[in-house]
Amino acid sequence: MGQPDLPELTHDCSRCAALCCVAYPFDKGAEFALDKDTDAPCPKLNSAHGCSIHDGLVQQGFTGCVAYSCAGAGQRVTQELFDGESWQDDPDLLRHMTHALRVVRPIHEALLILQEALNIPMPDDLRARCHAMMAALCPQDATSIWDFEEPEVQEALAEVPNFIPLLAPYVDMRA
Repeated sequence: MGQPDLPELTHDCSRCAALCCVAYPFDKGAEFALDKDTDAPCPKLNSAHGCSIHDGLVQQGFTGCVAYSCAGAGQRVTQELFDGESWQDDPDLLRHMTHALRVVRPIHEALLILQEALNIPMPDDLRARCHAMMAALCPQDATSIWDFEEPEVQEALAEVPNFIPLLAPYVDMRA
């Protein structure tokens, strides 16, 4: 089994509905200059799905935003699962879209990890297992969040942390 076709695994904020600025909570501290609840729009978010302080995030105490990447999950949710619609145009979509981001983002992160793992020389059985997990994490013709919540997808996601340590003997530490 070869590597499946992967979704886009880099973020593209221009094709997202600012889901990360809504979905996740944060506490005032070293990474964020204020408290924000889950599913609450960040007060720095503007009406065009953009950050009103983007060029000054670090200076204004939002290093957590600078460090964050959705690994392409935000635009996938917005463009593929919600056909380009936005919670800002239809507030009833907010909780559905943020839930979808919280489901799809870990899948995209796991795909990034497995994609990187393929650079490690490993036995054929482990390579086949890696490809099988990647295939399971890429449901065919996914059009709904339910496609990503299917047991085979979630089981593959849960398998990734157990798989990665199996590669340790094959990692060349001289690099």
